[in-house]
Amino acid sequence: MNGHQRPVPAARLVFPDDDRAEIHALIEQSLTSGSLTLGPHTEQFEAAFARRHGVPHAIAVNSGTSAIEIILRHIGVTGAEVIVPANTFFATAAAVMHAGGAVRLADVDASTLALSTATIEAALTPQTAGVVLVHIGGLITPEAVAIRELCARRGLFLVEDAAHAHGAALDGLAAGHFGSAAAFSFYPTKVMTAGEGGMIVTADEALRDDAIVYRDQGKAGFLGGEHVRLGSAWRMSELHAAVGVVQLRRLDEFIATRRAAAAIYDDGLAGLDGVTALPIPPGCATNYYKYVAMLDPGIDRDGLKRTLREEHAVAFSGEVYTAPLHRHPVFASLARDGFPVADDVCARQVCLPIHSDMTASEAERVVDALRSVLAGSRAPVRASESVG
Repeated sequence: MNGHQRPVPAARLVFPDDDRAEIHALIEQSLTSGSLTLGPHTEQFEAAFARRHGVPHAIAVNSGTSAIEIILRHIGVTGAEVIVPANTFFATAAAVMHAGGAVRLADVDASTLALSTATIEAALTPQTAGVVLVHIGGLITPEAVAIRELCARRGLFLVEDAAHAHGAALDGLAAGHFGSAAAFSFYPTKVMTAGEGGMIVTADEALRDDAIVYRDQGKAGFLGGEHVRLGSAWRMSELHAAVGVVQLRRLDEFIATRRAAAAIYDDGLAGLDGVTALPIPPGCATNYYKYVAMLDPGIDRDGLKRTLREEHAVAFSGEVYTAPLHRHPVFASLARDGFPVADDVCARQVCLPIHSDMTASEAERVVDALRSVLAGSRAPVRASESVG
């Protein structure tokens, strides 16, 4: 590594000084008032998030995982199968199981890394009750409307796992408009964060009312009353909501910065041997939570990333995902006949670093480093030559 180079990290949190001061002031309000959960900051965050995504209702919870589980508990999936893409995060499938459902994995489309009508239909059984459509990397598949129509014809529910998709849209419709509900995450690495937390968005008033009960231990009312649902401690604290309120105001700015960096990557990767950017279909307004590219077969991903980090001070972000769900021991029983596309894309994808304050010079450095490693004498060995 050249000692004078400032590292390009895999992820970087963005909190300008003015935002830090406002967050501190909001937290001070909570500490002074003693309202530390389900208070005015949470209400403000919910209202603003619903407006930004063009939906009637938003319900703040403690994680994206619990957001999915609450939606599925409201729908009622006990004993039924729920189709989930093979290349999603653990939480998507785990939420189905925690809600009492059985996970039915489906393969994905290589061009979007998402479910398609064809892969859903191939996975359907008489026990299938619904589908969880995951917007991988912040991209809403152009098949989202067709998937919704398929689910309607088949009498299936459709839920969106929008953990990656804050501000993303398809043909002008924001994430949260394609299923009966969507679940967002505010984990620190997301395009916007609350430190931790999640959000349910929906047009369904009954789901909104149920979610409010579920998130607070299943109580009929915040200040007391009978427990009427099998809920849990799924509340968002006022301190997290204060961070979310301020970060949300930056969402469009963050996305614009990411898109500018992505345009540099698009230009730089065009014609570069060994790697191909995942194309963005017409009408898809991704938020570039991830900038996904596919390595040519046989290139040693770990070696590539290691050389970029050690020789060029460039750290790639985590894949989406390194291995599909059926390759994890906890889900090994779900493997069935295999998922060749999910296996392939998980094995070959890389995610270039992309931050909400990324500079053009940083993006250009990443491209230069990638070009050097792929074409130069220090290029990583082919996977077949790897040792250990």
